[in-house]
Amino acid sequence: MLLGVDVGGTFTDAVLFGDGVLVTAKSPTTPEDQSLGVMAAVAAVLDRASRAPADVTAFAHGMTVATNALLEGRAARTALVATEGFSDLVALGRQARADLYRLCAAHPAPLVPDERRFGASERMTPDGPLRPLTVTDARRLADTVAASEPEAVAVVLLHAYRHPEHERTLGDALAAALPSAHVSLSHEVVGTFREYERAATTEIDAALSPLVGRYLRRLAERARAAGLPEPSIMQSNGGLIDLDAAASHAAWTVLSGPAGGAEGAAFAADAAGVERALCFDMGGTSCDVCVVHDGAVAESGAGEIAGRPIALPTLDVHTVGAGGGSIAWRDAGGALRVGPRSAGAVPGPACYGRGGSEPTVTDANLLLGYLPPDAPLAGDVALDLAAAERAVGGLAHELGIDPLACAEGIVRVANAEMTRALRVVTVERGIDPRDHALVAFGGAGPLHAVAIAEELGIDHVIAPRASGVLAALGLVVAPRRRDAQRSVLRSGAELSAEAVARDVAELAAAARGALGAPAAEVAATYALRYRGQAFELAVDGPPAPAVALLREAFERAHEERYGYRDAEQEVELVTIRVRAIVPSEAAAELPAPAVGAPPVPARRRARLDGREQELTVWRGALEPELAVTGPAVCELPESTLLVPAGWAGTVTASGAVELRRERAGGSGAAGGGA
Repeated sequence: MLLGVDVGGTFTDAVLFGDGVLVTAKSPTTPEDQSLGVMAAVAAVLDRASRAPADVTAFAHGMTVATNALLEGRAARTALVATEGFSDLVALGRQARADLYRLCAAHPAPLVPDERRFGASERMTPDGPLRPLTVTDARRLADTVAASEPEAVAVVLLHAYRHPEHERTLGDALAAALPSAHVSLSHEVVGTFREYERAATTEIDAALSPLVGRYLRRLAERARAAGLPEPSIMQSNGGLIDLDAAASHAAWTVLSGPAGGAEGAAFAADAAGVERALCFDMGGTSCDVCVVHDGAVAESGAGEIAGRPIALPTLDVHTVGAGGGSIAWRDAGGALRVGPRSAGAVPGPACYGRGGSEPTVTDANLLLGYLPPDAPLAGDVALDLAAAERAVGGLAHELGIDPLACAEGIVRVANAEMTRALRVVTVERGIDPRDHALVAFGGAGPLHAVAIAEELGIDHVIAPRASGVLAALGLVVAPRRRDAQRSVLRSGAELSAEAVARDVAELAAAARGALGAPAAEVAATYALRYRGQAFELAVDGPPAPAVALLREAFERAHEERYGYRDAEQEVELVTIRVRAIVPSEAAAELPAPAVGAPPVPARRRARLDGREQELTVWRGALEPELAVTGPAVCELPESTLLVPAGWAGTVTASGAVELRRERAGGSGAAGGGA
């Protein structure tokens, strides 16, 4: 059986898949040591499935250790070695302001302070060494670095993406001088040009790898003691790698958590037969959104987190600080605000009864009647209505409004923030959200999905069967994957089909070798630009493409993005990215839900659209073909779906709920197979 465990800000989710059965469970996240919550979730799902650890054949894990460390500014004691004269590269950065209209806003400080930055007496050009680095000089510099007692060292030398010899020499010397320290070499971590981005990414990799490595080794020990296989780790690119590789290159995992959710949503959209989908993952702490076209999540050749660039392939996921645990507050101007501060797993929302006293989105939803006051949430969390009333009532008093009006305001403000996030990945990039379905997941996603769909003009909402733990399901269906990339800067006579095929073959061999799968599928992405442009556009293509094919694909993308193409201009191939992929055995099929006794609807009063209404309440696993008409609430096993009036749908064969907006003279019932 296949096991997937995803760590969120509030809950840790687990799924167990095999023999035609999908079993799910939740456990509170343990921020002080995430591995404790992981093992608790594993124990819960095995117990629910009546299975033993020995039945698990593969274990995939999505984590937030690297993400949280960056956001909180925690890092190992790190040194940086750069070409002499370039040791302040990360500190200097680029001229772009952190915020265009806030002159006092600053970029985050480098992870390596000035006293632990060192210059190497060497100089590499794009064509080879100008000032060679001798072994003696490398050893002398390594001794100097060792005297600063670092836990990790980042090595970033000029043009190492093309000529890594000097970095390797320094790496050997540092390993000898600092046998217990982690060493990150930029050509191994990134492998592409642009010195600042390569340096910043390598600095992150070095500073976080000791922290991530300690966590993963601790998790591996606990898994081994429990009789489980060693976990594979989700990368930012949506693929799994072995634990040792993840521990050695923490920068590859900074978006590990959101990537699992994106892969799960892509799987759910594909299962529903939806070609164009927007994915909306609302958990307890944050909300992640992305675009899925033809069953694949949009990718980017680089990303950013906590204001720091990551020059690595990442799924194009946008995150905002709005979740069920986001705290509502009154700002200095008297306005109602929500987030980004969160109650997290400890103490959690006030209604969780764990000592929280500040009002959150979850408290507001309970007060409005959307959540059940008489039944526990997933993870056996009993809700305390009186505590929610006290928390929201306190804020309402500050604002001078009625508590129910305050609760409605909290939900509306949170919805506005999440709608804005979806506009970032759609409208701001020329994508019309109205011809997409909204796939809602996470513990709180389906509760807010329809309101957000209405704001964006979307008529189709899907709440997958396992929507509350879809990120964990994404880990189970995700492929094993390794990437290899290189900046080649080919143009003119150097840009030939033979040269490109040779570059791709070398990168494919490296990616397959790192994956340990000589027969793995290979896919390639080519970043091109008109020669002289500062930035490039990425297009997918075959491993051995004709140059004319690459040019046409690039010019089509350029015309879509910028409105023109230039047939007279020379095209330059800047970077090639190759990924080797081994698909998951679970990706081909999602098991049908177990069908028990038909659910019996109940009734509950709730405040919806500014007035009190009576909702139909469906609880538990819903049988296929069940019709759901708003106003209603579907209390799914790990999440809650709110269906306002004017929306209706059915439960599909796989247990998903598909909703459509009702139109005059028509039905809102939806078919399909999500």
